[in-house]
Amino acid sequence: MIKGLATVIYAAPDLAKTKAWYAEAFQREPYFDQPYYVGFSVGGFELGLDPNASHQGAGGCVAYWRVLKIETALAHFEHTGATIVSPIQDVGEGIRVAVLADPFGNHLGLIENPHFKLPS
Repeated sequence: MIKGLATVIYAAPDLAKTKAWYAEAFQREPYFDQPYYVGFSVGGFELGLDPNASHQGAGGCVAYWRVLKIETALAHFEHTGATIVSPIQDVGEGIRVAVLADPFGNHLGLIENPHFKLPS
């Protein structure tokens, strides 16, 4: 029944600033850009920004984005203004994770998993 991750939606109370940050941080422009929703295509998945994200539950969740080298990715996101919530941790079998907060309070995770092949 479940086919896999499709979309991650982050709250964007200031849509223009949030869109600009994610365009820089993810190094791409949105493919869908409207006043009520902005969507980026990232590795076959959608990263969405919602200026009316009142439906997001308290505490929210963390979506983990696959990366090849977690140190490089973490440094990149910090350079764009994200802050480290949870530093790089080895969670077993060579899998490493970290959690960042974007400048708007949303948490995003990074995962380096040598057992999972990234699309080329």
